Amino acid sequence: MIEAAPVASPTAVLFDVDGTLVDSNYLHVEAWAHAFADLDVDVPAWRIHRAIGQDSVKLLDALLGDRADELGNRGKELHSQYYKQLADRLKPLDGARDLLTTLHDRGLTVVLATSAPEDELEILTDTLDVNDAITATTNADDVETAKPDPSIVEVALGKAGVKAGNAIFVGDSVWDCIAASRAGVRTVGLLCGGFSSAELLSAGAIAIYDDPAALLRELSLSPLV
Repeated sequence: MIEAAPVASPTAVLFDVDGTLVDSNYLHVEAWAHAFADLDVDVPAWRIHRAIGQDSVKLLDALLGDRADELGNRGKELHSQYYKQLADRLKPLDGARDLLTTLHDRGLTVVLATSAPEDELEILTDTLDVNDAITATTNADDVETAKPDPSIVEVALGKAGVKAGNAIFVGDSVWDCIAASRAGVRTVGLLCGGFSSAELLSAGAIAIYDDPAALLRELSLSPLV
């Protein structure tokens, strides 16, 4: 009988932030909805949610179609403006802080792998308030194209100082799973961003948990250790 080679325990955990650690996805939906209303474009909120988590150019192409070139830049400016107005409603998802701290205390390298603009990343890290547990972060300045392009995951691997096989990516969207899979990184999916188990598994996730708190409760049996 031929036995499969054992999978090494990771030495680094890479986290998406929006919708994974911070309850921000639906604020992004609200901000985009306000932006599109200002542009006098009718985009249903559910369609906005389905596009959240991917590169903003791809999001705008998907939602504005042939008007993306005309309205895209103004749309991004308006989204940023409205999102910052909503920022006082941001909260860490249940268990997020304790999960990051626990992983750090176990000796794992923790990297926040997001393509959020630097000013938005600062808001998110202030919301999490566990900087001592975070080894490094990425932001929009690190890549030209965000998820599902694998570039941000590859940058995060570099900042963690590990190869793809020695890391786990934790994310909430299909775009996270696709990007990590393209970078050769195993992915754990969380349901707290609004995507279903079936969608995340189909996109490449190897395990699914409700939220950071559920992952922390089952940490000893999870792919993270």
